[in-house]
Amino acid sequence: MIFYEYQQKIARCSPGIAGYGGDSERVRQCFFEVRYSIGTAPITIQKLNADEYIDLRTGEVKEFQHSDNRAQSKSTVSQSLRNLRDLINANLTESENVKWVTLTYRENMTDEKRLYEDWRRFWQRFKYYLHKRGLPPAEYIIAAEPQARGAWHLHCLFLFPEKAPYIHNSEIARIWGHGFTKTKSLQGITNPGLYLTAYLGDMELTEAMSGGVKNGQIREVTTTDEQGRPQKKAVIKGARLHLYPPGFHLFRCSRGVKRPTIYNTTEAEAQAMVGDAPLTFEKTIEVTNDAGETISVINYRQYTKGGTPCRQT
Repeated sequence: MIFYEYQQKIARCSPGIAGYGGDSERVRQCFFEVRYSIGTAPITIQKLNADEYIDLRTGEVKEFQHSDNRAQSKSTVSQSLRNLRDLINANLTESENVKWVTLTYRENMTDEKRLYEDWRRFWQRFKYYLHKRGLPPAEYIIAAEPQARGAWHLHCLFLFPEKAPYIHNSEIARIWGHGFTKTKSLQGITNPGLYLTAYLGDMELTEAMSGGVKNGQIREVTTTDEQGRPQKKAVIKGARLHLYPPGFHLFRCSRGVKRPTIYNTTEAEAQAMVGDAPLTFEKTIEVTNDAGETISVINYRQYTKGGTPCRQT
């Protein structure tokens, strides 16, 4: 069965729905994302905990087979990145209120435990820096990015209640104290969640070649440089996923970060909530069985105020 684990997650995302025989809608506020699924395959399992599930056909309690590497369970990776994307889009509605900073190491630092301990200490120093200078307090969303050579980077979004204060990149590097930092603008990015999470899965072709990554789909994407100017580069889709250690948490956030609001509703109600917001992203997945028969179709649509359309199918 193709995408079997993915189907399980779709089922758990639709409480109150008896099975795939019905239609369901999910809408996330701030950036409006509509997730539509329709199919005929029944739900055959129910998760009990992180390690066990019940087979609804037989009543047996069985154990999940956990993979040794995140790349071996693409549904898990997809869910983690989707959660992060939703979290970013639920909070990043005014790009001028956000400061995007990447923290790097001078040496080839490969210890993921040290990574988050270094972050904890940096965050304490950064809060003190803001307080001493009378600057507004910030919340944060951070995500770890493994490099082909084994080192770690941290992507940080600092969320301010008003326009983000100007802090020179050299000051942030001094507070960080472990290596270089980059501060970039998110002006003009219509889907920041999708844009930023791409860094965690895709890998630039030059980095992939130097790291010995040879397989994967090569695509040309548009990003921004340090001055916010658009630039094109070649990437290998999903090449970074196998670098994450098993059980590693891709992202973290502070307590004040709001969670996206999710509604189970109809298509008509979803469109009423979206209003006149333009469609800026669309993706459709067809799920088939071993015989090639379609058993489910899943459609994602995102609507963003002031955005420009882009579509992927």
